[in-house]
Amino acid sequence: MWWLIEEVESIRRFLGMGGDVLVALFILSFMLWTILLERWFYFAAVLPRAIKKAEAKWAARTDHQSWNAKMIRQELVSIQDIENKRGLPVIKVLIALCPLLGLLGTVVGMIQVFDILAVIGTGSPRAMASGISKATIPTLAGMVASLSGLFFSSRLDHLAKVSTQKLEDRLKHVA
Repeated sequence: MWWLIEEVESIRRFLGMGGDVLVALFILSFMLWTILLERWFYFAAVLPRAIKKAEAKWAARTDHQSWNAKMIRQELVSIQDIENKRGLPVIKVLIALCPLLGLLGTVVGMIQVFDILAVIGTGSPRAMASGISKATIPTLAGMVASLSGLFFSSRLDHLAKVSTQKLEDRLKHVA
């Protein structure tokens, strides 16, 4: 249990070093990863049951050749495609916001450095160090959050396309 307290304390220290922008970036990253994990759970646990349900609806039909049947098949595939892609645009927006928020942290940190330079002058590098860390840490955190989210987002996009295509292929061949 003590290790958990140490980890929370190190996260708190890290957030303090980056300033308020880093706290906002932490919240944004938490939202991003919550949605990413929800989508992974969907593809792992919910999607297989949804595909079976769509296949059962299609198999229960006696007519697979008429125009009405083709439209019903198209509806089943479209509904599943929409469900597969649900949340992906939000993930992409959050991924795009992470480096922008990191850049905001850079600007805020540099403003702090310039304020220190205006008051103290260039003779105290130690006074400028806190502003420089507030400038670089949010940038680093924003880029790391964005890159990691981008990798998983592209995998989710691929899974959405592949699972929709597989459903479309399965519904064609059900007799």
